[in-house]
Amino acid sequence: MESWRAQGDRITLANGCFDLLHVGHVRYLRAAKALGGRLVVALNSDDSVRSLKGEGRPLMPAEERAEILAALADVDAVVVFPERDVRAIIREIRPDIQAKGTDYTADSVPEADVVREYGGRVAIVGDPKDHSATEIIRAWLTPRKA
Repeated sequence: MESWRAQGDRITLANGCFDLLHVGHVRYLRAAKALGGRLVVALNSDDSVRSLKGEGRPLMPAEERAEILAALADVDAVVVFPERDVRAIIREIRPDIQAKGTDYTADSVPEADVVREYGGRVAIVGDPKDHSATEIIRAWLTPRKA
């Protein structure tokens, strides 16, 4: 990131579990990248996903989730973080922009205070929160009527 900044690139940080990549994730990351500069994705570790989503999650280990994310054209780098929230990695990376999905508002982003401490900004991006890995999993596990 230091070399990107030395070249004049801005850093945008997106974060999440990305436990079952779906179109909502793709749209969120595409919109985050459209903010300009380099897109870094902070990915919750397996333990942090489990603490957030419950037993049985994640479906895929962090290394595989990171590999999938890194293969996306809009993603410039992926970093796995162990905490339940992204504050520590924000303090380390100091992104110019923290991109959050539309399930947040500018006032409800939990880590917004940390971003603003050093002069960064929060942007709400992506399509409406109509997609959810949890809901997709639940739908697949629910018996279907014939």
